[in-house]
Amino acid sequence: MRILNLGAGVQSTALALMAKQGDIEPFDYAVFADTMAEPNKVYDHLKWLIDELTFPVLVRSRGNLTNNIKNGINNDGGRFCSLPFFTGDEGRNSGITRRQCTSEYKIKVVEKTIRYEILKLQPRQHIPKNMNIVQIMGLSYDEPTRIAKVKARHASNNWKVEFPLYDLEMTRTDCINWLKEYGVPHETPRSACTFCPYHSDAEWKRIKEQDPESWKQAVEVDRIIRDKSMRATQAYNDKLWLHRSCTPLDSVDFDKWKDARGQSYFGFSNECEGMCGV
Repeated sequence: MRILNLGAGVQSTALALMAKQGDIEPFDYAVFADTMAEPNKVYDHLKWLIDELTFPVLVRSRGNLTNNIKNGINNDGGRFCSLPFFTGDEGRNSGITRRQCTSEYKIKVVEKTIRYEILKLQPRQHIPKNMNIVQIMGLSYDEPTRIAKVKARHASNNWKVEFPLYDLEMTRTDCINWLKEYGVPHETPRSACTFCPYHSDAEWKRIKEQDPESWKQAVEVDRIIRDKSMRATQAYNDKLWLHRSCTPLDSVDFDKWKDARGQSYFGFSNECEGMCGV
């Protein structure tokens, strides 16, 4: 059984449409793990894509990540999962917090959907030996480090991962060009939460200039994570920030910071789970 990890970004969209056209092996399902915190353009694109495809797309969620940050809880009522926030006094970066959001809101959602909804397994039941699961990920030829890390995490004999874009030597730019040739009637967005600290400076600048609603949400989250009255911040001694400069997001000069400290290189190449930005 072949199942696509659908992020609704450039690479996974290309894979989905390539499978529809018969350019690669077909998929039995696609699963979109929804954090409920992505730009509206992603959700608009996802609706279009679901109508375009010939195989089922399962949209599943653990809950609204933005609201859970505000409330300081997970969707199950436990302490909120940590995002990779930068820590330190203003203007002084002293570290980064543990990243749990990809695991809690992406990986576990997809794997739970596969195990209990698609395969209809019982809790703690093993996958039958005569059944093979192939999880397809939209990592491209220009992301070999991320691919190696994902492969290292998957060691099961009957649950494997494949990277068709890498096998075809297709980069993200190749995928963009392929989507244009296919005739997608709008620009395919990058899939990521509006307030993801893994945004590069170029991405932050694009959001600020072109997506005011997403920018407003990111600035609000950036403010919330330094509000000591909020439950989400009470476990931390240091202040938390969305930007590596450890300054309020709405005061960062992204062009100047890029030249000074190299924030432009801090992008999704550092996101090792292979689930975001595709």
